[in-house]
Amino acid sequence: MIRSRLRFLLLAMFAISAFAFAACGDDDDSSSSSSSSGSSSESAPVADVPQGKKGGKLLELAASDVDYLDPGHSYYQFGFQTIYAMGKPLYSFSPTDAQKAQPDLADGEPVISADKKTVTVKLKKGVKYSPPVNREVVAKDVKYAIERFFTVNVGGQYTAYFNAIEGAPETNTKTFKTFSGIETPDDYTLIFKLKRPVGVSFAAALVMPITVPVPEEYAKKFDEKNPSTYNTNVVATGPYMIPNDANGKLTGYVAGKSIKLVRNPNWDPKLDYKPAYLDEIEIRTNATDANVAARQVLDGQGMILDTNPPAQILPRLNRQYKGQFTQVPSGGYRYFPMNTKIPPFNDLNVRKAVLAVFDREAAVKARGGAFAGDVATHFLPPEFPGFEEAGGMGTDLDYMKNPRGDAAVAAKYMKAAGFASGKYEGDDEVFMITANVDPAKAQGEVAKAQLEKLGFKVRLRTVPQDAVYTEWCQVPSKKVNMCGAAGWFKDYADPESMLVPTFKGSEIKPDGGNNNLGQLDDPAIDKAMDAAALLEGDARNAAWGAIDKQIMGQAPAVPFIWDKTTLVWSKNVQGVGNPYNSLVDLTFTSLK
Repeated sequence: MIRSRLRFLLLAMFAISAFAFAACGDDDDSSSSSSSSGSSSESAPVADVPQGKKGGKLLELAASDVDYLDPGHSYYQFGFQTIYAMGKPLYSFSPTDAQKAQPDLADGEPVISADKKTVTVKLKKGVKYSPPVNREVVAKDVKYAIERFFTVNVGGQYTAYFNAIEGAPETNTKTFKTFSGIETPDDYTLIFKLKRPVGVSFAAALVMPITVPVPEEYAKKFDEKNPSTYNTNVVATGPYMIPNDANGKLTGYVAGKSIKLVRNPNWDPKLDYKPAYLDEIEIRTNATDANVAARQVLDGQGMILDTNPPAQILPRLNRQYKGQFTQVPSGGYRYFPMNTKIPPFNDLNVRKAVLAVFDREAAVKARGGAFAGDVATHFLPPEFPGFEEAGGMGTDLDYMKNPRGDAAVAAKYMKAAGFASGKYEGDDEVFMITANVDPAKAQGEVAKAQLEKLGFKVRLRTVPQDAVYTEWCQVPSKKVNMCGAAGWFKDYADPESMLVPTFKGSEIKPDGGNNNLGQLDDPAIDKAMDAAALLEGDARNAAWGAIDKQIMGQAPAVPFIWDKTTLVWSKNVQGVGNPYNSLVDLTFTSLK
């Protein structure tokens, strides 16, 4: 059988430019543990990130809690940051290379069959779970991790990437099912049999936390509950773990307050490319005053901030805090999704009017202005596959021509919707959810002002950041009209991961965990996505660029920025951003 290597295929398929890093500081400690000797899958050398100093404690300040610690449930950047410090997925991205994933739990690159319907992955030998499990990881643990992901108890949220496995359901099921399409002929071999010839994109998706192994004999009793309580009993395979008791109950996690990470005593640095310099990481998840938290980090010692500092601080970074920040392209977009299922945004012309009137420059300013990124005209971001094919920096749509809004064009579409005055004349109130901290709070206020230009009455409700998605925007029964703090970042470097979860009709999940926030359900777009999933190279990029245009034609959301994420830290911290997740990489960051 002729076999093709993932690396070759991905390099042909992806065209992401190199990212730059601003990491600096002490590199005189040659005792780094980043060596991968001893493994048959030698990891790529760390060439662009200076070596750090081992030891010390880092404090991260965050405005709210992670969504989940369970790798089968989390689908939120902050959650991923913690999970990737604790768990080993099959593949993951080093901060040094946003183009090519590194074998993490895997022992080498995946092998894809010529017909692209079989993907084979070998596992490293000797990787062990943290206490209280303490045993070696085997292939069946990854099989169980993927199968449990599809149950409603666990609530896996990106089933579209993995339902191509033979035997996998299209959506989450009430009962646990094993998949005929995952074979484990021995403890270190996984063979994925696929329903469709999508081996290339399937292999690219093996970077997701769904592939972090889960020990069935330990986790099953937690997974039988709805929701699964593995979230507060999770065990680690990576450099760090959350302290727990003899039964596995996490003692280092206080929901809504703090997460404590300490070294996993069973982690073997010879089996990992991540140096894991720090001895301990404390994450305070109740630093709700973003301005205060940012100043504490920039003026203090041993701290990082979880995400962008408030807009007013950004211009001061170059003047006052050189060497204490970096910017990473988010590889994503921020947007205001509109609920297409209920009034008033169930009317296409009303949605087009909203896009027309919207001052996107004002929304960008709320995030920090030009420092924060470029004004968006569609969804696929610059330097991403399909960007140019989707229109590049421009657009042919009259309702997206003026980044500061166009009242005349907006009135035209309101009249087409039946409002003779050119403004809304109904009684429906627009219910909007946004986070209670800046910059998301400021964004929500900008959006409220834009809707009021069209005559809408807007009820803006602010909630903690971790509740924006899980308790409101992702729950269709809450009937949120507009989500005011939404962002979507690549799951991996392919346009499928940017557009399928957010705009494919089959991704609408009525019971929660819904990432199609606008609930767009357009058969023509879904059909085009199914066809594009089978393509590679230039044809793939062209197809997804065309789909981006189709989505913009349905106006389910206001895309307003292709943003850059700004990461800040204290003077004595050697921070390292990871362009995969657009956050500080806890496994590469160190103290000076």
